[in-house]
Amino acid sequence: MSSPLSTPSLTSHVVPIEAGAHVVAAHWLKDTPALALADGTVILSRAGAPERVAAHPEAGILVAAGDADRLVTGGDDGRIVEIRGDGSAVEVAAAKGGAWIDALALHGDGGLAWSAGRAVTARDAKGRERTLTAPSSARGLAFAPKGYRLAVAHYNGVSLWYPNHETPPEVVAWKGSHIDVTWSTDGRFVITTMQENALHGWRLQPDRGHMRMSGYPGKVRSVSWSSDGHWLATGGAEAAIIWPFDSKEGPTGKAPRECGVRPARVARVAFHPRSPVLAIGYEDGCVLLVRLTDAAELLVRPAVAGSAISALAWDGRGERLVFGCADGQAGLLSLPG
Repeated sequence: MSSPLSTPSLTSHVVPIEAGAHVVAAHWLKDTPALALADGTVILSRAGAPERVAAHPEAGILVAAGDADRLVTGGDDGRIVEIRGDGSAVEVAAAKGGAWIDALALHGDGGLAWSAGRAVTARDAKGRERTLTAPSSARGLAFAPKGYRLAVAHYNGVSLWYPNHETPPEVVAWKGSHIDVTWSTDGRFVITTMQENALHGWRLQPDRGHMRMSGYPGKVRSVSWSSDGHWLATGGAEAAIIWPFDSKEGPTGKAPRECGVRPARVARVAFHPRSPVLAIGYEDGCVLLVRLTDAAELLVRPAVAGSAISALAWDGRGERLVFGCADGQAGLLSLPG
């Protein structure tokens, strides 16, 4: 691998954003980058003029999820707030007793799900709400890519729930604490990150086979699917670990790829929405772009002491990348034409 001094650089194409607080999540509202901050603020950055939206004026943002039209934040005030690109912020739900919001998920048709402790609530696009009591605290939520089905990660497995059906959820089990959950883009696989340094997965079709993805030196706190669904990139090591999902068996019996090897742990990963290019953010503040076809690297941000990358997001066209850091710094990369 080339050293940072010899790696081709895009740093001159990065415009800094002064967030001023830990960046919990990064997202795009169409062409507007949005940063959700731990101090309860959301920053909308338009033409280099950041607008600060007081989403949770007396609390902090714990989790966030978004689509092209809305950024939804959950706070330690028990409130769920929807922010639009025009800067409007509206409370759309609240947990009973002001319980902290642990997880959020958005459905493509406008639906929303959230969890607070063991209580999971799903609201469909027509406003109908259904509730589920998970076996333990629901730490991760994800809607299936098709249909109205919600994966709920908890201790000892995942509940696969159809909120608008009367039938109880199907539980796919594996011992241990499951933190976050994601579906493959074709809906055939469900993958969780775990409290231990590992991922676990289930093949939902054609069987209920298990996939154990272990060997990480640290916890996996970020995952990202490639645009074609053939690869799952993960953090948690001193390289991005990328698992193959281009066959019906998934990664079973196959070794992962490693990209962007550096002497710092990978904190965040984000696949380009159209090309086999991965953005990698490290705990030492560095950001790289790596092309999977030949492992070529481009430097976006050099390492900055105490400025770990905490959020990464591409815009819908894959022309711009926004990143945020634990120390309140942030930046916007515009790829040269």
